[in-house]
Amino acid sequence: QERLVESGGGWMQPGGSLRLSCAASGTIFEISPMGWYRSVPGKQRELVATQFNSGKTNYKDFVTGRFTISRDHTKNLVFLQMNNLKPEDTAVYYCNSVPLACVLSRMGKNFGSWGQGTQVTVSS
Repeated sequence: QERLVESGGGWMQPGGSLRLSCAASGTIFEISPMGWYRSVPGKQRELVATQFNSGKTNYKDFVTGRFTISRDHTKNLVFLQMNNLKPEDTAVYYCNSVPLACVLSRMGKNFGSWGQGTQVTVSS
């Protein structure tokens, strides 16, 4: 059964740091690249960081140099270290699989079931 549980969010002043954690269970999460997404009201959920099974990472420009994604395959955990937080980072953060053609072919879908996310609020 698929399940994602995000944690670690909260309130932080600008310039501070938070570390988000994601516990993932389900086949799609074991075989897919994993990513962190964020959502704000009125905007589409966006992917901010990806870690491929090779270990390679990819980041959106607005978090490059500030956020670091990592993954513990043995414990099915995904992390997002967020440093130098900015007010515009305020959002609900989710983890999930990142679309990949071979996964879509095998699983018939791009994403697993979404978790509830974790709220990050950056303000002074």
